Amino acid sequence: MPFIHSVACQMAPHYYEQETLTRTLLEDWSGDYVNTDRILQFQQNVQVGGRHLAVPLERYRKLKTFGDFNDAWLEAAVPMATKAVDELLDGAGLSPEQVGSITSTTVTGLAVPSLDARLMNQLDFPRSTRRTPLFGLGCLAGVAGINRVGDYLVGHPTEAAILVAVELCSLTLQKQDLSVANLIASGLFGDGCAAVLMVGDEHPLAATAPLEWSNPRSAFFNDTERVMGWDVVDSGFKVVLSPEVPRLVANEVPKEVEALLEEADVDRDKPDFLVAHPGGPRVLEALEGALDLEPDMLRFSWDSLQKHGNMSSASVLFILKETLDNLPPAGSVGMMTALGPGFCAEFNLLRRAS
Repeated sequence: MPFIHSVACQMAPHYYEQETLTRTLLEDWSGDYVNTDRILQFQQNVQVGGRHLAVPLERYRKLKTFGDFNDAWLEAAVPMATKAVDELLDGAGLSPEQVGSITSTTVTGLAVPSLDARLMNQLDFPRSTRRTPLFGLGCLAGVAGINRVGDYLVGHPTEAAILVAVELCSLTLQKQDLSVANLIASGLFGDGCAAVLMVGDEHPLAATAPLEWSNPRSAFFNDTERVMGWDVVDSGFKVVLSPEVPRLVANEVPKEVEALLEEADVDRDKPDFLVAHPGGPRVLEALEGALDLEPDMLRFSWDSLQKHGNMSSASVLFILKETLDNLPPAGSVGMMTALGPGFCAEFNLLRRAS
């Protein structure tokens, strides 16, 4: 089976405490029709301490159209992805010529040529490099991307492959939208980038890679299109976010985890460790309850949420890096999981290499 070797993360360049961000939002959302107390309550409930943003706060007021926001996305996304991948390769002692495949994912901006193509023009990858751009998977795409790269390496066991996720959620904020979904999103979502190096089991780096990947599992829940996603409007991406998410986690995730462990012939009722996407406080609480987890099993997810907010697909890769920096005991069996538009979920197993 393929291995996860390493992760490199890049934060967006402008950091603000949550109090500063809330104050700026209230300046933009001023007027008799605004319930200030309600906005403050939503900002506090998401339990985020601060977030990194792609552009300075003062520039957001100058962005008016979908094109303005998307141009700002491209301006920030390509350098962030380039730095993350360059750092990843340098840390592994690889050159771009030694990478067989690049998979890129985002749901916060549009690029044609795609993000991976633009990355090819920044770093010296060979022209034969296979590229797979993913769009539309949202928060799910960190785990789904790992699984698609793993699938590729099963068939190419001598190769190395990269997943890069760039999410600049702040550039999707709808300033005129005072819906509950947008008020929650305005306090929850942040900007970040992560790149993951995976290798096939016949690659030289497999011998020192700390986590073995296996058993990718997808779960699609029918007739849930309005649970999570975007409405594409003149001003950009308008968030769709239903309060049904925690209920779906509680009802659907346990049976999927049970099936995953049974399929992998793992003789336990839950994993030893979790790399779980921090969708938000209520989602993490629902996951803890549904899987009967010990309090510290999601500590990296809670920490990431507090420090950075929800960075869509990149968040779970930040938590993967934290797991690599604080490895569980040899022989431990863990699980990655994330949820996303569809509504759907993605899972895999991670075994700590001896």
